[in-house]
This record gives sequence, C-alpha cells and structure tokens, in this order.
Amino acid sequence: MSYSITSQVTEIKMVYQNRIKAANRPQIRNSEDAYKILAEHWSEQIGLIEEFVILLLDRSNRVLGRQLISIGGISGTVVDPKILFACALKCRASSVILSHNHPSGNLHPSKADIALTNKLKQGGNILDIAILDHLILSPEGGFFSFADEGLM
Repeated sequence: MSYSITSQVTEIKMVYQNRIKAANRPQIRNSEDAYKILAEHWSEQIGLIEEFVILLLDRSNRVLGRQLISIGGISGTVVDPKILFACALKCRASSVILSHNHPSGNLHPSKADIALTNKLKQGGNILDIAILDHLILSPEGGFFSFADEGLM
C-alpha cells in the first residue's frame, strides 16, 4: 500500500505598483487623516462582519498602501501577527496603523482589542516597525483612536 501526500501552499503575493511619487501620496498627520483614508476604502461589509486592515507608512508617514489582514464574523476576527509583519516587511514599511471595525457600532475597545494592540506593539518594537495607532471604525461613522485616548 502506498500513500501520496499532496501539499497545498498558500502564497502571499504583494504587487509593487507604487508609481506615485512620495510627495503625492497622502501623509498621515493625525488619527483623522488615517480615519478618512480607511473609511473611504473600507469594504461594504463594515456593518456586517469584522475586518482588520492596516495602513503601511514610510518614514515620513506617507501611505505606501493598505492591506486587509483578516476577515472574521459578526463579533470578531483573528489577526496573525506573522501575516501582518510579513506584509509590513515586504512593503518596506517604517510604521503601521492598525484598524478594525465593530459591526455593532460600539466604538469602545474590548480587552482583546487592547491585548492585541499591545502584542503587536511589542512585535513592532523587535522589528523596528512602529505601531502608531489602532483605530476602531463604526458603520455609523466615527472612530476610536488608541493613540488619542492614551492607550498606545
């Protein structure tokens, strides 16, 4: 009797299409700037399922891109730090802004949100990739900024 093992590998593919000069890319100066960019490009499912998205920034806090990290259910999503930092490293990001939505509209961070933010900050410190903020977006509009509230 013989056995055959088939391996399926998932590949993370990043396409470098940054043809826009740095001076023409949006610059993040505060949480409101980040919120505007995130809200403008958030999926139509902002009120249905929880998603985790990052903004990747260069040394001048100019946006290199945004990346969907995970899609979850109604009340949560799982974020794998290895995937998040792989994206940041491949894009040569100097810093990252974390974000996720709360389909319920509740803008207050949960204990899990705070723990994840702290865990990702520690990972960023090791890799010399600053985690500048973590925004929670609501389907009704508005946001919560960890940095603005002194939680960073």
